[in-house]
Amino acid sequence: MNSSARKILFLGDVVGRPGRRFLKERLSAYRQEHHFDLVVANGENAAGGAGITGKIALELLGCGIDALTLGDHVWDQKNFNNEIDGLTLVCRPANLHSSNPGRPRLVVAKNGFRLGVFTVLGRSFMKLNVDCPFATADRIVGELREKTDAILVEIHAETTAEKVAFGWHMDGKVAAVLGTHTHIPTADERILPSGTAYQTYVVMTGPRHSSIGPQV
Repeated sequence: MNSSARKILFLGDVVGRPGRRFLKERLSAYRQEHHFDLVVANGENAAGGAGITGKIALELLGCGIDALTLGDHVWDQKNFNNEIDGLTLVCRPANLHSSNPGRPRLVVAKNGFRLGVFTVLGRSFMKLNVDCPFATADRIVGELREKTDAILVEIHAETTAEKVAFGWHMDGKVAAVLGTHTHIPTADERILPSGTAYQTYVVMTGPRHSSIGPQV
């Protein structure tokens, strides 16, 4: 691990045009003000609240995002399955079957610092048939360990219990485990006993006055 501290900003589900507009107007100045080294965001709801397109992915990356993750709505937008391979800074959920297009993980490098990023989907109450998130995460961490200075893992899942269990499982193996998908933030952010930063759900990026969750 690189001994120098780094500041990483993780943004929860970017929802529709309001979320994209917010990032376009605010992210650059906010990043400079707080001196973030890297910015990672979940973009799976960026196209009208369901899925993402290649054009929108490039729009978000142009706002100052260094890596985009996705979730269970990954294939909701027509033709995105044909676009994702050309998006080098976008990764699909890692525990989708290997026959799916797209990258299961990313390594984002800046100023000599290498951050590994990947997402796993939960299994409880989720529609997609996916491989075990625990086993998948262990495998990918093993693949990334010698290639990165830190690893950030997102768990995109419905139930708090599955996210918490995953956090305990990954404690000491990665720098951070952050939950997405359910849009309402939880107040359980903490450092687990072996040093992994954890939060069950980080706030979404979208309309403040809505039934789906508050804006950052």
